Amino acid sequence: MSRNLSTQEPPPLWRLSGRELADEVRTRLEALWRLDAELGQLLMEVDSRGVSELYGYGSTAAWFAHMGRMSRGEAKKHLDRARGLNPGRHVDGTETPAAAPATGAAALAGEIGPHHTNRVLLFLKKIPVGMSEEDRNNAEKILVELARQATPHEVDKAADEILARMDQDGKEPKDPDPSERKPELRMRQRKDGWFDIDGQLDPITGTRLSTILDPLATPRPAGEDKWPDLRTTSQRYGEAFGEAIAMLANVPDVPGGDRAHLVVTVGLNDLKTKLGTACLDMVSELTATETRMLACDCQIIPAVLGSKGEPLDLGRAKRLVIPALRKALIIRDGGCSFPGCHRKPRHCDAHHLIAWAHGGHTVLRNLVLLCSAHHRLQHSSPWTVHIAEDGLPTFIPPDYVDPLRKPRRNNLHVAGQPIPAQQTYQSPRAAGFPEPAGAAVKVRQ
Repeated sequence: MSRNLSTQEPPPLWRLSGRELADEVRTRLEALWRLDAELGQLLMEVDSRGVSELYGYGSTAAWFAHMGRMSRGEAKKHLDRARGLNPGRHVDGTETPAAAPATGAAALAGEIGPHHTNRVLLFLKKIPVGMSEEDRNNAEKILVELARQATPHEVDKAADEILARMDQDGKEPKDPDPSERKPELRMRQRKDGWFDIDGQLDPITGTRLSTILDPLATPRPAGEDKWPDLRTTSQRYGEAFGEAIAMLANVPDVPGGDRAHLVVTVGLNDLKTKLGTACLDMVSELTATETRMLACDCQIIPAVLGSKGEPLDLGRAKRLVIPALRKALIIRDGGCSFPGCHRKPRHCDAHHLIAWAHGGHTVLRNLVLLCSAHHRLQHSSPWTVHIAEDGLPTFIPPDYVDPLRKPRRNNLHVAGQPIPAQQTYQSPRAAGFPEPAGAAVKVRQ
C-alpha cells in the first residue's frame, strides 16, 4: 500500500539510498496515475450533469481548459480519455458502460498511466465492426496486463498483432479516385534568365528522382585545401538537378540529347574580352563567362555579330568533343580532374584550356574533365590548369589558397602520379598551342 503523500512528510532526499530514491519516484508516479484517473471520474460527472453550463461555457472542454489554464486541445484530450475509461449517463439517468472498463480500473489503481491508457483506447477504436464483445474484452485485458510491465511501444506492437489476427483480410481496397492527383511541373522564366520551378510528383517518379539526385547532392569531401562544402541542402540539390539534366543530354537516343544544340549570339569583342552578355536561343540572356562554359562541350551554331548587331558569320553545327575524344579523356582523367574532387565521368564536362573563342583546338592536350561546380570555378576564379610534361592535368591554386602556388593533382580517380620534379606553371603556348593576343588561361571574375 502506497503511503498518503498529503499527510506524510517526505524524508530529506540526501538521506535516501539509491533504492529508496527509486521507490519514491515509483510511489509518486503511481500517485500521479491515480490522480489522473480520479480527475477523469470528476470530469465525467461534470460532463453528465452539465455543470459547465452553470458557469456560462458551451462545453465541458471549454470549461476545463479555463479551469486548468490549458489549451482547448489539451483539455479535450483529458476529456476524451475520461469518457473512454469511465461509464457515462444518458439524459434520463440510465448508465452507459465504459468503453475500456479494465483499463479504467488499472488506471485508478495507479498501475498504468495516460501514456498506456491512450494507446489501449486507440486500439479499441480500431477493432473491426462485428467483433464479439467477448473478444473485445479479452483483447483489452491482454493489453492492460502487458501495459503493467511494458513500454508504450511494446503495447502498440502487441495491439497491431491482435488487430492483424482479428482482421486477417485487411481493409477492402478502395476504387481509384477519378479525381486522383496528377504529376505537375511548372516552369517560369524570370527577366534575369533564371527559372522558377515548382510542382508535385507521384510517389514513383519522386522516388526515381530522389534516387538520381541524392548521390549527386552529397556534400563534397574536403580536398587538399581542406575546405568543407559550405553549400546549403537546397543549393546542393539545385546543382545536382543541373548535373542530372547534363547527364541526360549526353544520351543520344533521348530527344534533344547528345549534348546541347544551341544558337548563341554574342559580340566578337565581348566573347574575347570576357565581358558583356550573350543571347541564348534568341531569348535567354547569358554572361560571356556562361557562354564560354557552354562552348566547352556543346554543339554550337556561332552567330558572330558586328558592332550594330548585324550577323557577320553563321557557322554550321559542329561537335566540339566527339565520343572517341571523350573516351580518351575518361581514360586519362578518370573523373573530375580538380584536386580532391570525387565526381565520376558521367557528371563531368570537357573543358578547353584555351577557349574555343580564343582559337583553342579540340585535342586531348587542350581538354580536361571537370564537374559542373569546378567547371564554373575554373571560368570564374584565379585557379589555373595546364597539362604537365607527363600528359596529366595539373592545377595551380591562387595565392590566397597557397602563397607558393604549388602545383596540385587529383589522385582519387587514377593511380597517383607525382608531378614532374622541375614542373612549374606552363602556359598552353609553351605546351605547343597557339595563343592569340589578349587570351589568358587565368580567368578572373
